[in-house]
Amino acid sequence: MASDALIPETRVLGIASHVVHGYVGNKMATFVMQSLGCDVSAINTVHYSNHTAYKQVKGTKTSAEQIQDLYEGLRQSNLNDFDLLLTGYMPSAEAVQAVGKIGRDIKFNAGTKPGSFFWVLDPVMGDNGKLYIPEDEVPEYKALLREADLILPNQFEAETLSDIAITDLTSLAAAIQVLHKTYQVPHVIITSLRLTRDNQTLPSRTPSRLQSGRQTPTSSPEPSAETSHPSSWPTSPPATSSSSLAPVSASEAAEEPENLTIIGSTATSDHKPRLFRIDTPALPLFFSGTGDMFAALTIPRLIEAVHSAPTPNLSSRPSWRSPDEVPAEELPLAKACQKVLASMQAILAQTAEKCEAEMKIYDARAEKEGHGKGHEADSERELRRHLKLMNASEVKVVRYVKELVNPPHLERFKPRAVEEGNRVPEEVGRSEPDELDVLHLGLGRTAEGGVQVVQAEEQKP
Repeated sequence: MASDALIPETRVLGIASHVVHGYVGNKMATFVMQSLGCDVSAINTVHYSNHTAYKQVKGTKTSAEQIQDLYEGLRQSNLNDFDLLLTGYMPSAEAVQAVGKIGRDIKFNAGTKPGSFFWVLDPVMGDNGKLYIPEDEVPEYKALLREADLILPNQFEAETLSDIAITDLTSLAAAIQVLHKTYQVPHVIITSLRLTRDNQTLPSRTPSRLQSGRQTPTSSPEPSAETSHPSSWPTSPPATSSSSLAPVSASEAAEEPENLTIIGSTATSDHKPRLFRIDTPALPLFFSGTGDMFAALTIPRLIEAVHSAPTPNLSSRPSWRSPDEVPAEELPLAKACQKVLASMQAILAQTAEKCEAEMKIYDARAEKEGHGKGHEADSERELRRHLKLMNASEVKVVRYVKELVNPPHLERFKPRAVEEGNRVPEEVGRSEPDELDVLHLGLGRTAEGGVQVVQAEEQKP
């Protein structure tokens, strides 16, 4: 069945990064959403020649004023009647503020029609245990959380936003409850979790050799905000072996997860999590733009799932939130993620195979041609191979429309409920007034954000 028969006419505004060559940010997201029937307009927050994992890049960042100017041009021509907003990388705190104004304006325009506007926020802030944005952006992102309907943090970003260290499924459930309860976020998906066999989380860190192995350079590309989560993403590893794969000790192999996991949740009416998980095999290859592909696929698939849900008029409910009786594994968000991961698995598996074939040809030619001697010659050879690898591993999504529209092997990605979501104490995420009866609302910096003065009777349960 054609995708446009499943998805009603939908206008999307995407605000994210842009590259001339390759597929990250808006370059990835626009094509993916268009392939599934969305009408996409794009405001680019950076204009780069290529993504930053190439280790060399030319281009410029878009100022907050320019972002606001572009939207104003749409508004004055009555072109701002968007159904959905997707926001990714922002280059400054001022840019985050500008995007907040844009989102609030679109939401205000749709205020008379419940459920007619939906904001997907990818809080691109950092990975591997560190921020790659200025620190003053973090409180600005926290201030946006209450505006969003769905957020897509990775593990490190979820910890940063919730102020909870995620070490296992119980602490993960607590972090998600904080996002639901403190920040009133209806839907959350935490991407790219690394869980051990006993469901402990591995700390956010540089991709391991098992994940970056065969085709990657000696040191994995440094993650960068401009590429919007340029991390490796789950798919099936190639069946062939290669002598160039870095050796991994038995102890290292034992501690590595064989899968990557996404965990999502739609809040109940009292802001408790309904957790589901989907596990996928890890792939020994570095990709860029997979976070953007995930976000872009989630949008049409969630729209599809909402319109086909058994709940009457779910698309007219605020934030498309399902009634409390809907179990986690049956949530539209879970159904959407199932199709998203099936498409990504198929696309990235084929990309990995093509990359491996290209790199074998390249390495054979380079070996035959030889190279000079000395440190400078070795560095030049390593750079050339790295640039070839980055190009070979580009996810050329334009060649995989079939997999986008008709995701194969759906049964492999069936969502499962996570019971730890039911064990989080009620008080987690609940704001308590301080000694002056001031209740901090989780907006912006704790000392400067929105507050409410609580009367004695308001504190009663």
